[in-house]
Amino acid sequence: LIHFYKRICTNMLEKIEDLKENLEKNGHLVINNILNKDELKFYDKFCEDLLKNNIDARRHRHDLGNHEKLKDGLSENICQVMWPSIYMEGGRDNSLLHSRVVDIAKALLGEDMAFDFDMIISKEAGSMTETPWHQDESYWPDLPDKRALSFWFPMVDAGVHNGCMWFISGSHKTPLRVHRPVKAGKHVMMTDLEDGDQGKPHPVNAGGCTVHTGRTLHYTGGNSSSMPRRVYIINCRPADMVKEERRQNFDHGLAGLESIELKAKNAEEN
Repeated sequence: LIHFYKRICTNMLEKIEDLKENLEKNGHLVINNILNKDELKFYDKFCEDLLKNNIDARRHRHDLGNHEKLKDGLSENICQVMWPSIYMEGGRDNSLLHSRVVDIAKALLGEDMAFDFDMIISKEAGSMTETPWHQDESYWPDLPDKRALSFWFPMVDAGVHNGCMWFISGSHKTPLRVHRPVKAGKHVMMTDLEDGDQGKPHPVNAGGCTVHTGRTLHYTGGNSSSMPRRVYIINCRPADMVKEERRQNFDHGLAGLESIELKAKNAEEN
């Protein structure tokens, strides 16, 4: 496994067995140096082109923070673009980031791990809209195999000042909590913290990522910096579970975000 891990990316310092142990214990990781500065430039430019509308991704773009009043000077409070890889030159099959992520997912949780979906989330400079505490599993179908990993890659160094990830260690070992829309008719889900929950920030440098399971409680704050905080996110789960999602017509918005927004509105009415 150590040889396999070094083959994934020779710049990584951590050993795979240590990462597997920490993931099992805490439900989250910080992994450094997955991409070097030159490799990161492609994804940074790609994010810029999507968010500046140089690439037309309107069918997959919306404001994840539309439950709050839009701040002056911003197009969205939290811009989300689902399935950015379908707009990427060469697609994900030719993406270094995607191939490395899938290899790491396989090393961490098993050889049957596969790509499920991806997204870009941006909190532009001055966007103080928080992403509330939640578990990703609350958005997904109830699958028999719960293994899932989300890889969170910031295009700039991410810290508390610009909205890095916060996690509650060990929360992945507890049952899925009750979630509710952050506001009636909106897509974003949230849950309440309980006595004893202790969230901590986990800064990560550009080129590295955080990793968390589908049941790990997490949160991000606003961006008080003068620079955008843009993140490329890739999710992996067992290939059979990806097939099961699609069998249930659950595609994480691939067909367009109208269905997701309609589902939230219908839930409000019912």
